Amino acid sequence: MISRRDVLKAMAAFGIGTTGFGGYAVAETFRQKVTRYALTPPNWTPGLKLRVAILADLHVCEPWMSGDRVDEIVEQTNGLGADAVFLLGDYVVSHRMQKYSNAVSAGRWATSLSNLKAPFGVHAVLGNHDWWDDIAVQRRRSGPTRAGRALEAVGIPVYENKAVRFEKDGKPFWIAGLGDQWAFWPTDNDYAKFLENGRKDYTGVDDLPGTLRQVTDDAPVLLMAHEPDIFPEVPKRVAATFAGHTHGGQVRILGFTPVVPSKYKSRYVYGHIVEDDRSLIVSGGLGVSGFPVRFGALPEIVVVDLGGGEAV
Repeated sequence: MISRRDVLKAMAAFGIGTTGFGGYAVAETFRQKVTRYALTPPNWTPGLKLRVAILADLHVCEPWMSGDRVDEIVEQTNGLGADAVFLLGDYVVSHRMQKYSNAVSAGRWATSLSNLKAPFGVHAVLGNHDWWDDIAVQRRRSGPTRAGRALEAVGIPVYENKAVRFEKDGKPFWIAGLGDQWAFWPTDNDYAKFLENGRKDYTGVDDLPGTLRQVTDDAPVLLMAHEPDIFPEVPKRVAATFAGHTHGGQVRILGFTPVVPSKYKSRYVYGHIVEDDRSLIVSGGLGVSGFPVRFGALPEIVVVDLGGGEAV
């Protein structure tokens, strides 16, 4: 468990006092909870029950998300009885966080994640920071990324526009993973577009139509995506979409989230969103980015019971 000493060390690293809003916001970064959802999507296979555990946005670094803390999260997740575990990207620390933190090797956190156990396996997608982590990747505009290599080296498959079929009790389902939508920073040629739109226009490696073309029957499809912004394009054919990226706003005051990294602002900031009978679940994530604080948006492990399961 995280000790008071760990919290004080973190506050010292951030250069704030031990009382008031700052101290509480730093302490909140270490207090993950388990958030549970139970849903039966339209056209779900009768009798098929799946429990999925979701870990998103670890942003591993000392002292905010140490290797030891990742070990604790893995142990906690293994006790939740999930059929499958989804890892939704952003395993590495963001560049802005580096001045408040120390690096943890990719081998260290990947080895920790390799201890996750579930009957239908552990499945991963990459996040934008996993692509932004390596300047050589940005320059050549292609992978592989450091995070992706680390995950695959320990036997965790990384899905980039890929769908795989499974069966539980003779009832099939698909797990699909989308390539990251913000993989590459704008090039010099994109600068005019940047000025026109007032925001950075990232280039993705996502291919939703190509991913879904791999699905060869009418079994339910569970779609992993790092950013939730793809959701308006997801067809009803997909039973449920799971995303991270937003950190639930990371700072949420009376439901208001001042900063959300999404072109849709707060539309997909957090929780179970239903639009046109389609379900999206956005995890608040576990780590921090930008600044090492959370307020009103506790780190979380998400558990989803599909097919009529009740939240325990």
